[in-house]
Amino acid sequence: MEEVVPARRRAVTLHDVAREAGVAVSTVSRALSTPERVNVRTREHVQAVAADLGYRPNRLAQALHTGRTHMLAVLIPDITNPHNFGLVRGAEAQARAAGSTLIIGDIQGGAELEAAHLDRLASSVDGFLLAASRLSDEQLRAVAGRSPVVLFNRRVEGLASLVTDSADGSRQIVEHLVALGHRSLAYLAGPAAAWSDTERWRALSEAAEAAGVRIVRCGPFAPTLDGGPAAADVGLATGATALVAFNDLLAIGALRRLAERGIEVPRQVSVVGYDDIFGADFCSPPLTTVAGPVDDAGRMLVDVLLAGRDPVPEITLPTQLRIRRSTGPPPAPDSGE
Repeated sequence: MEEVVPARRRAVTLHDVAREAGVAVSTVSRALSTPERVNVRTREHVQAVAADLGYRPNRLAQALHTGRTHMLAVLIPDITNPHNFGLVRGAEAQARAAGSTLIIGDIQGGAELEAAHLDRLASSVDGFLLAASRLSDEQLRAVAGRSPVVLFNRRVEGLASLVTDSADGSRQIVEHLVALGHRSLAYLAGPAAAWSDTERWRALSEAAEAAGVRIVRCGPFAPTLDGGPAAADVGLATGATALVAFNDLLAIGALRRLAERGIEVPRQVSVVGYDDIFGADFCSPPLTTVAGPVDDAGRMLVDVLLAGRDPVPEITLPTQLRIRRSTGPPPAPDSGE
């Protein structure tokens, strides 16, 4: 028996609405796109007919006339990282309030895929929110020359950007660990191409030097749970009494490895992360980490993108160290640990 494939329903057009409403196509167009130009009775009639027929505007077709698609794209380095949840949620809410739709692209930590997304979406969106972009400064300036762009956790001179103050967060980490008595720290680095990794290491190094304590850089490591075991092993081999991980996923992966090795946290070694992701407060032990207002960041990114201000803003949002049970005093020198 031959399989019957149902025909795809044809999309309702402006002509269909006009025919059903008994008005000109131009009247339908005005009633739906610029309703203030049509009298109330006609406008309500056309809108009711359009709703009954299930008419949906073609954003790309509208863009031919208006130059705007009312769609924005946010590109994030890892869609599985809970740190990005709040950023996307805030951006989506603000885009929706502004009458726009948000498209999400996962660059999977790679500049090549990020560039491919930008090329494919450039003609379909009104602008880009680029989170932790892996592109070079020159590439980002070229992108901004074609489409409106706002950067998150990345600075490029001449481009609008918003960052969480991980430099101050790094200072808070060092001061907290020093106050507990630590004198030897290890930084478990993230991707070499990550701007925030460079910023965090610079700030940690400066704060450690100012406090007169030792810090070493280990890595880079994949900023994931799977990157944690190797990072923990290398960090421990340095003799450090506190491990500071590039992000919470790496830190939680390190905590798991330490538990496997029978190393008690924080009695034998302390662990700190960045981002305060969902789950950081109920891993074992709960993770001390630097928190930033990522939901607010998502909303502000959309505002900055749509406002198109000149000169372009460079916004820094405050961070706060959330102290939990993964940090404590270092082991006593004569404890044999």
